[in-house]
Amino acid sequence: MTKTRSTGAAALPLNVILDGDCIEVMNSLPENSVDLIFADPPYNLQLKGQLHRPDNSQVDAVDDHWDQFDSFAAYDAFTRDWLAAARRLLKPNGAIWVIGSYHNIFRVGAALQNEGYWILNDVVWRKANPMPNFRGKRFTNAHETMIWASKSEGAKYTFNYEALKSLNEGIQMRSDWVLPICTGHERLKDDNGDKAHPTQKPESLLHRVLVGSTNPGDVVLDPFFGTGTTGAVAKMLGREFIGIEREAAYRKVAEKRISRVRKFDRDALQVSASKRAEPRVPFGQLVERGMLRPGEELYSMNKRYKAKVRADGTLIGGEVRGSIHQVGAALEGAPSCNGWTYWCFKRDGQTVPIDVLRQQIRSEMRES
Repeated sequence: MTKTRSTGAAALPLNVILDGDCIEVMNSLPENSVDLIFADPPYNLQLKGQLHRPDNSQVDAVDDHWDQFDSFAAYDAFTRDWLAAARRLLKPNGAIWVIGSYHNIFRVGAALQNEGYWILNDVVWRKANPMPNFRGKRFTNAHETMIWASKSEGAKYTFNYEALKSLNEGIQMRSDWVLPICTGHERLKDDNGDKAHPTQKPESLLHRVLVGSTNPGDVVLDPFFGTGTTGAVAKMLGREFIGIEREAAYRKVAEKRISRVRKFDRDALQVSASKRAEPRVPFGQLVERGMLRPGEELYSMNKRYKAKVRADGTLIGGEVRGSIHQVGAALEGAPSCNGWTYWCFKRDGQTVPIDVLRQQIRSEMRES
């Protein structure tokens, strides 16, 4: 069932696949209405002739009309136009992901910067099972590149750092992602049993993108929707989606695919919150509430230093006065210090990090 969301001047259609040229359709939608765009534009592969395997069977390469442009200039003009239309749609703190190969990604990257986007990262998708290089004249092309950019410099884009870290077994997520290409049951087929789309992206790739850079309820737009990987994953993860696709055959496959997708329950949609997203708690609030008393002593985690709490929420340690961070840095002779993880207090003979008190206040804030 199609939903709409009011954006002031016009309604934004949600969870639909719109038919038409992506630039024209994007220009018809209300501006500043989309949280994230994932774009898998034509790669402009410039293929010359047919490609065969060693057994002389023909490779099903990308030779569709939508991937063919008369010149680099024509491709660059197309790229400028769709990127401008996409940027108009993004909310001020919105962001975009664009995926491509060596054929086009460098041209797209330059166009992104020229249109005013601010590049945040490039992510290398290392294919765990790439197609071999049959001619033996180049390296096996085993990766694609994604560019992640905010609408402008200084935008407060979404980045669920802790969620991505959790996906990676507690290790900080790197910018090289090893994921397989679509094979087996995930590879969609048409009525003739052939690939429904030559460049179908794996759901694992979109899962990581959407978990890392959107929140439940966000609107995700894909201007080159194809067979609907973005929409399928968005629906599972409780995001709203808008797809744009001019090829009727692709729309048919995508609609059937998405109709079978079930949204995860509410509890399953929650992800580990970023520490930066937690409400700020001044150290002075602990003193105001009597959780720590003026004159009480704090101890460094390494047990080398101590300091006294003052009534205004500052510390005094020897000749040093200042915030919990400033005093810790000065005593350690370090350029900076996270006072929340550096200082402890004593209760009933036990040493307790002051961050426990901060987390107690944050928990109260979430419950209120």
